[in-house]
Amino acid sequence: MQPPESGVQYSRWDGSSWDEVSVAAVSSTGEASSWKRLSQKLCSGKLGTAMKLLGGVALFWTVFILGYVTGYFVHKCK
Repeated sequence: MQPPESGVQYSRWDGSSWDEVSVAAVSSTGEASSWKRLSQKLCSGKLGTAMKLLGGVALFWTVFILGYVTGYFVHKCK
């Protein structure tokens, strides 16, 4: 009889006082694999480069517009 799989792994090197304990999050494999596939598709290759470029341009214009509006109200003549 084998113990059930858990997200905790413990390993010890012989002849040393070094111990390692790692805890992995346990989730349903179907949900995790679909999110992993989606993130790999959107963050790598030509599509990933295009997404990063579009995100950078959108962030630039958002900061630019917020700065423009803020500057308008700060330096508005009374």
